Amino acid sequence: MASESILRHTSVFLSEILAHSELRHWLFSLFHQSADQSTAIETIENAASTSNYSSLKLAAEKILVSLDSENTFSSFLLSLVYTLLHKPVDAALSLLHVFYTDPFIARVEIAPLVFEQLFLIHFIPILHWYNHQRSTIMPLFNAVSAPTMSLSTISREQASQLKDLENEYEEILDENCRVFSRYFKEVLRAKNQDKIIDPPSVIVQRSDCFEFCKDEEMINQEYGLKNRRYNPIWTDSVEGDKSVMKLNSSSKEFSKFPSFYPQRVSLKVLTSQRSSIKSKPSNFDLEHESCSSDDSNDPCSTESKGKNEDMNKRMSLLNTRQTQYLNEKQPIIGESSCHPDALMESSGKNTPPKDFVCPITTHVLEDPVTLETGQTYERKAIQEWLERGNATCPITRQKLHSTQLPKTNYVLKRLIASWQEKDQNSAPLHRCEPEYQPVKRPDPRTSLGGLGSLDGTISELRRAITNLCTSEILRESEMAVLQIEQFWREGQMVDIQTMLSKPPVINGFVEILSNSVDPDVLMATIFLLSELGSRDNAVIQTLTRVDTDVECIVALFQKGLLEAVVLIYLLMPFIGNLAEMELLDSLLKVLISREEDLVSMFMKPKSASVLLIGHALKNIEDERASKIVKRLTSAKVVESILCSLEAELVEERLSAVAILLRCMQQDGRCRNMIADKAELTHLLESFIELNDADRFEIIQFLSDLVKLNRRAFNEQVLHIIKNEGTYSSMHSLLIYLQTALPDQCPVVAGLLLQLDLLAEPRKMSIYREEAVDVLIMCLKNSDYPDSQIAAAETLLALQGRFSYSGKPLLREFLLKRAGLDRTDHSNAVQNDTGYLSSSQEAMEEELAAEDWERKMAFSLVSYEFGLLFEALADGLKSKSADLFSACFLSATWLVYMLTILPDTGIRGAARACLLKQFVSIFKSSRDTENKALCLLALRSFISEPEGLHDLTIHVKDILKGLRELKKSSTMAVEVFNLFSEERECSADMWNHKEIALEDCSVNGEVSSIVCFRNKVFSSHTDGTIKVWTVKAKSLHLIQEIRDHLKAATSLVVLQSGEKLYSGSLDRTVRVWSIQDEGIECEEIHEMKDHVNNLMVSNSLSCFIPQGAGIKVHSWNGATKLLNQQKYAKCLTLVKGKLYCGCVDNSIQDIDLPTGTINSIQSGSRKLLGKSSPIYAIQAHDGQLFSAATSLDGAVVKIWNTSNYSMVGSLQSTLDVRTMAVSSELIYLGGKGGIVEAWCKKKHNRVETLQTGINGKVVCMALDTNEETLVIGTSDGRIQAWRLS
Repeated sequence: MASESILRHTSVFLSEILAHSELRHWLFSLFHQSADQSTAIETIENAASTSNYSSLKLAAEKILVSLDSENTFSSFLLSLVYTLLHKPVDAALSLLHVFYTDPFIARVEIAPLVFEQLFLIHFIPILHWYNHQRSTIMPLFNAVSAPTMSLSTISREQASQLKDLENEYEEILDENCRVFSRYFKEVLRAKNQDKIIDPPSVIVQRSDCFEFCKDEEMINQEYGLKNRRYNPIWTDSVEGDKSVMKLNSSSKEFSKFPSFYPQRVSLKVLTSQRSSIKSKPSNFDLEHESCSSDDSNDPCSTESKGKNEDMNKRMSLLNTRQTQYLNEKQPIIGESSCHPDALMESSGKNTPPKDFVCPITTHVLEDPVTLETGQTYERKAIQEWLERGNATCPITRQKLHSTQLPKTNYVLKRLIASWQEKDQNSAPLHRCEPEYQPVKRPDPRTSLGGLGSLDGTISELRRAITNLCTSEILRESEMAVLQIEQFWREGQMVDIQTMLSKPPVINGFVEILSNSVDPDVLMATIFLLSELGSRDNAVIQTLTRVDTDVECIVALFQKGLLEAVVLIYLLMPFIGNLAEMELLDSLLKVLISREEDLVSMFMKPKSASVLLIGHALKNIEDERASKIVKRLTSAKVVESILCSLEAELVEERLSAVAILLRCMQQDGRCRNMIADKAELTHLLESFIELNDADRFEIIQFLSDLVKLNRRAFNEQVLHIIKNEGTYSSMHSLLIYLQTALPDQCPVVAGLLLQLDLLAEPRKMSIYREEAVDVLIMCLKNSDYPDSQIAAAETLLALQGRFSYSGKPLLREFLLKRAGLDRTDHSNAVQNDTGYLSSSQEAMEEELAAEDWERKMAFSLVSYEFGLLFEALADGLKSKSADLFSACFLSATWLVYMLTILPDTGIRGAARACLLKQFVSIFKSSRDTENKALCLLALRSFISEPEGLHDLTIHVKDILKGLRELKKSSTMAVEVFNLFSEERECSADMWNHKEIALEDCSVNGEVSSIVCFRNKVFSSHTDGTIKVWTVKAKSLHLIQEIRDHLKAATSLVVLQSGEKLYSGSLDRTVRVWSIQDEGIECEEIHEMKDHVNNLMVSNSLSCFIPQGAGIKVHSWNGATKLLNQQKYAKCLTLVKGKLYCGCVDNSIQDIDLPTGTINSIQSGSRKLLGKSSPIYAIQAHDGQLFSAATSLDGAVVKIWNTSNYSMVGSLQSTLDVRTMAVSSELIYLGGKGGIVEAWCKKKHNRVETLQTGINGKVVCMALDTNEETLVIGTSDGRIQAWRLS
């Protein structure tokens, strides 16, 4: 057998176990569980329900170690764990090991399906041997025997021999299971090898000798076997001598063969096809009860039923799943109902279902009786079994509480008859039952037309009712139902409702629903019960007295009788939570069905479905309601529900509103379709007649409906709401607003305000004034927090811009206006607002949106001279995050709009209420977006002289935030420049605070410092390199490494590759990878000269050697010497150009690709006196900064790199040794431990930082954000300041 076949069968079986929790739980209940096994079960259940692979992987490692692989149950659990881990080979090996450790449990309880598919086809010789031995013991037990074999003819000696044979048979099966499980495992292990493994021989016992049979016909001829099904009913073990015969299993392969183990008979016989009511009748889906419907004569005790109910349910599920899979993938031939010879001859299509076959006689049941254990047998066979003194069930071996047999299982009997009738054309079978024929509807001309008077009609009706209630013949009862239906439809009698509403008649109808399989009869019964229940509540009360009656109706609906939904709707007030009944799939089928395919009733089935779904959404928790809504939107039934908005029944309209509202709130993508196809006239006309709760739900629906992603579409819908209906919508909303609950008022006011703004805002409007007044009152009413949040969120929606899913886009548009136009925000706005067909249409849409925004903002801010700003200021003080966020966005939007709207004196009110609030948020917030929004509002205030004056006292509080935002917001640059011009770079704009001082004097002088992200790297003259992280108030050393043999002179970071380069006097350059925990050396380059002032790029490095010139070293090994006439002192490399400051005070620009040298400043040779070398040189924003001594009056000179003209200088007395340049400041470090900060724009000194040391500042660096300055000194100290 191929390994692919083994993996396919085992994988399908294990996946089926994991997919059905009931089956899984039943299998787990078969075993006594240890602590490790219980832990494994818990892990499997969690993984099967959550599909969390990462958590499963961690737990699985512990399970694989803890479980004993030699234990049967542990092996089974391991197979499930491996399946969840997507390891099919390991899963198959574990499952096959179950067959090795305990073959009986494996083939009978755990995996009978796998046994049939993998093992059974090899065990044909065992069946032949068993049949031969059994026919030897019982010569009369052959194919010509009567369908029901008489057990009374078996002698005690024969019974004893049969017991021995059973035991021996079981042992042979067990041994062969072990042999073949080893074989299958070897096949799997050799899956990827070019190795052919021959199947083992089958072990068969026969006459104390050994033979090898290779021909199937030889076996049949030698033993004269008949094809019988093995169904052992004796299980007492009798020890005896055993001998073994080996038979080769390489004979002809059979893909279809009967089962080798006792078959459970499922309690439920299910069909899966719904026949059309208006076409030819066929079998209808039905679930039948395990015992007779006559409870009074049922010998099964209540206690026994309760005890076995759960076991029967699980056994039914197991057999149903396995039977279904076998029928789909590999149907197995079973016996015909009356001809055992047809076992190997009949085809799979006329094989009787296992539930229709008696386990004792192996024939189709003629008179089925179901015991309390759930097993069904032929009456005569089980009666003889009990008469022989047995008091147990032959299959389950459970002790029976009563040996009195119950009544015939008529449900199963009729299903068997239906199957025989359906299968009559498949293959010639001898029928033991009369052929089943559907009940024919009575001909109106013969049933009613022949009656001469009304009395005769009443007599005929009474006769039909009597047959319905008392007849023991199902066909008579079914015919009676069809006659009663005809009487009802013709409506000739006034008292027919009274006659049919009596409890005995209702119970008769329920019996028909439980027993009939005729679709016309079932449909007629549902129709009559629905009509009666709609007119008489007592009928519904009768139906709900017994839970099984309701369950039967629900089961019929689930199996395809869609019209039953009407009756379920009538039962709804009496049966509790409908969500527990799993009706959603069937309800969706009703909604997508065509009206002409459903029977006409007093209520349309689609209407009942809408009402039931609406009721379920209102009465279950949000999580389950969300799952229902997700199914509704995915099943595309929303359009069908829209039709219910025009329904005559008000309750149906309200249910449709509730469903559609939930759909829009959860999945706003359906909003456009709802707005396009919804007819609102009937809904608006019914508004006045409803109670407050229903009216508010309609208002919520309408408010959510106008959150479309197109402004023009929103206004079209608003016009429909305003103008449709008999009554004025705005007047109705105004009246309702005056009595609405506090948490409802904001939604009503928001809709009313939008309707009022459809025309140009008038000076006086009672609707607008009432709506704005309500919004302000709700915002200020802290006694109702929900009302405050609702009012703030309503203000957000009034701006009028929404995404495709209905989400307000106010925040995204404000960020764009603040200059923080991030790519993700832009893409989100573009994707959510949809794609317009042309640029002209897009322009018109934008103009419409801006016009609406202006009108709405003016209506809000002009009320009572800006009273709304006071309410928003109170909201910004709230501790509620939701309220604060909504008020913050609304306040930012309205303040921004003040710069667009005409000034009516409202700006002063807004500034008085909100200025300090925005400054406080700007100062304290760590969120860049919130800072940008605050800046947008503050920019509106700065545009006026009074506002700029008010902000002057807060300059120090907002400067730091402006520096942070300058990198991401263009508006921040503009505002910063305004403050800079106002303050003229005065010292109070800058404040540096010392945050760290580290003493590294043991490592010598700090020769170089460089910053990269949140790390600081320092090099020292003893060859040490240290890695630091910048904390809030300190530098934290995370690594210290000393790989250089001499002083490490310079450090440089190549930003693109996240590499650190270090140069040293040991004539090497080392390349380090930068990691979270530190650095690691990757490469070492030999330079053959001292390395000073190292500069690097992707392709080369430049450094100052020990002598004259500058060395350029390519990473591929080539080296050349440039500028050989000069002794360089410092270097900087920018975009392929190398700027060189020399000892003679000259500055050169060297083009590295060509080697061209341009002189920026000529040097001077001094024979007497000290020279004036260039100590530091930096390039930044198109300018070159050079630092030297102050002999010529200018310590720092600033050059334009495009034409080498000097554009400025810094006049300082400091003896500069190092320099760092940021976007706003120039930092100079020199002797005496002094650091000066100079304004880059104004060229004036703004601050002097005292280091507190006497040594000179040798090196300095700025972090990426230009907020932290780190310096290194000649006495080995590292000091850090933060700009605050």
